[in-house]
Amino acid sequence: MKPKIEICCGSAQDCLAAQAGGADRIELNSALALGGLTPTLANLIQAKKAVSLPIIAMVRSRGAGFCTTDAEFEILLTDAELLLKHGAAGLAFGALNADRTINAAQTRAMADLAHQYGREFVFHRAFDCTVDFDAAMRQLIDWKVDRVLTSGGEAKAEQGIETIARLQRNYGSQIEILAGSGVNAGNAQLLLKQTGVCQLHSSCKDWLTDPTTAGNHVTYAFASAPHELDYDVVSEKKVRELTLAAAG
Repeated sequence: MKPKIEICCGSAQDCLAAQAGGADRIELNSALALGGLTPTLANLIQAKKAVSLPIIAMVRSRGAGFCTTDAEFEILLTDAELLLKHGAAGLAFGALNADRTINAAQTRAMADLAHQYGREFVFHRAFDCTVDFDAAMRQLIDWKVDRVLTSGGEAKAEQGIETIARLQRNYGSQIEILAGSGVNAGNAQLLLKQTGVCQLHSSCKDWLTDPTTAGNHVTYAFASAPHELDYDVVSEKKVRELTLAAAG
């Protein structure tokens, strides 16, 4: 089976690069520097016009962790329904309690909403912050979650290979496991062979310069050296290299 490649995109333009590079699926976000937030409807609408790939929409209101207040969650539900009504192929969402267990009420409500529209529900890398992977995985399976994005609880998927492999062995027949974080053309085959997963998630990030990022005594830089004047984009070349490497 040909491995599936999902590209994490921050704009409609990124979606075009992902499709041109041979990706199979897109996760659309805004604010990738914060780990990915809910995309604007305009970017989803434009991306739907421009590409034929399924687009999973991130549903996340802010940076930092995943303890979502009731007020935040009501807004996220509204965002989610708008994204689904405008053609998102699914939702990526994760909510945790302060003790790092999954927030069952919020997760089930968001999953139910996606499934009511006949779309997919993905529990994103909030999973990697849970206190008990096995308990979390069993819950997600019980709630009919379609897919889990994970690095095996490590900063990068390559460091979490053993955990991802164990999760795939124990639960892969009941839920899709998508390996992500630090995935590139250089480690794609290693991850696929040693974990047994059949899908990978990558940002395939490159940088473009905006010379107005800093001026006088003011800077709006978010990246460290040597990218102080840059913003991140999806590289069509890196997507193509990854898809070719994954295909073997």
